[in-house]
Amino acid sequence: MVQLPITPMQPWFRTLRELQSPFSWNDVFESSPDAPIELDIGAGRGLFLLNAALRHPKRNILGVEIDYREGRRAAERLKKRELANARVIGGDACILLADLIPPGSVSAVHVYFPDPWWKPRHHKRRLFDQEFCDLLARVLHSGGEVHHWTDVADYFEMVRAALDPHPRFTSLPAPTEREPEHDMDYQTSFERKKRKMGFPIFRAIWKRD
Repeated sequence: MVQLPITPMQPWFRTLRELQSPFSWNDVFESSPDAPIELDIGAGRGLFLLNAALRHPKRNILGVEIDYREGRRAAERLKKRELANARVIGGDACILLADLIPPGSVSAVHVYFPDPWWKPRHHKRRLFDQEFCDLLARVLHSGGEVHHWTDVADYFEMVRAALDPHPRFTSLPAPTEREPEHDMDYQTSFERKKRKMGFPIFRAIWKRD
């Protein structure tokens, strides 16, 4: 069997190991490093990342995905359209937030439908904990926002219990549900799947004080 060469994915996809040290947004978004920066944590196959980049060409949006295979799929979508304002980093988002991203350099963080880790003994693996909330406060500038959606009610309540009383965040009115205009007009592919199955979606926004 002939093995096909791997298509180079830079600059649309890089791993944490491939980032330059010290980290600079200039190295990620070469054409407009001074534009507002947003993060899509758990970007998956990149439906939100793609649509957000197309709707907001004056914003830079970085997807972070721990599953390299899914991250590359998202990056392929960006590469096909040669988008300069969207990129994907493969790796652990907590490492990126804690060690690489400059404090106060991000205007919004989007976390949509994270893994709920259903079993009680696995709840400690859930993304949102006190440390993660502190990391969000670290990278967001004053007035920056955290956007969170999930279809899991107890996960949503856990996130609210962590962020509502956090001294660096204030809860804002949640966005209302809207009817999509077509099959690609959902926030994420997971939202599309769950809404078509009849599941309610829980949404919240917090502002960094």
